[in-house]
Amino acid sequence: MMNHAKPPRIAVVGSVNVDLVVRAPRLPVPGETLLGTSFQTVHGGKGANQAVAAARLGAWVAMIGCVGNDAFGARVHDALAAERIDVTHLHRIDGEATGVATITVDAHGANSIVVVPGANACLDAALIDASRDVIAGAALMVCQLEVPIETVARAIGTAIAHRTPVLLNPAPARPLFDALLARIDYLVVNETEAESLTGIAVGDDASAVRAADALCAKGVGNVLVTLGARGVCWRGSAGHGRHRAMAVVAVDTTAAGDTFVGGFAAARASGASMDDAIAFGQRAAAISVTRYGAQTSIPTRDEVERAAV
Repeated sequence: MMNHAKPPRIAVVGSVNVDLVVRAPRLPVPGETLLGTSFQTVHGGKGANQAVAAARLGAWVAMIGCVGNDAFGARVHDALAAERIDVTHLHRIDGEATGVATITVDAHGANSIVVVPGANACLDAALIDASRDVIAGAALMVCQLEVPIETVARAIGTAIAHRTPVLLNPAPARPLFDALLARIDYLVVNETEAESLTGIAVGDDASAVRAADALCAKGVGNVLVTLGARGVCWRGSAGHGRHRAMAVVAVDTTAAGDTFVGGFAAARASGASMDDAIAFGQRAAAISVTRYGAQTSIPTRDEVERAAV
């Protein structure tokens, strides 16, 4: 259960994008041109999505990242501030464009995404060092891999030095050194990311457990393998468990993973058990897939708690 007494403090280190979303009857194959049904410009980036999710779901959040000194940058800065997210360390970079993602969503809610990092690539060690006090004062730090890996490593090192627990969502999938994995308290991976890090193809519960165990053997504190509509499998120092997903009719899965991460982070940082935090994140993600868009689909804590009744 969420602790309502005091909002937990979460520092999010990651990407901030503008999403250019096209809807089409299906995803195109290579070389094919399709007629889409709609186009929309919305706010995104895995870092920003997870920050918004954590904020709406009960946490006090600081966003550490970079945007361009352009119209998109001003737009996303103001949007995050409107969510009551601390944007003191969201830096405006001259001469760089704000990151963008082109997203195609089919009639069943499946998506294909291409990201152009832009100013996200400018988040460096010096900017992490300038954010040291925010990381040190957080109950949890959340990172992804849409900013330079060297920057993520610096942020993790800063968190460890100040005994701030670290949650890493290693998306997009890429190989990581075992020495970095060994510093992670909570690793949230989908099937693709789990296979990238372990070489184990994840397609069922048994393979998810094998992948989670392999990551724990590398020193990760707790591993959460998200299985889409099949739920979540987790293993680690806090125990182990298997959570089935809520049955919903999905229309857009774009923000499901980010919503789960934000919800889990908000609940866990507030003192919830692993199982309760996972269940809270799952309910939030289940609501998000019934709505269109990335940040526009993320529910509030009240909506999630009503869904639990």
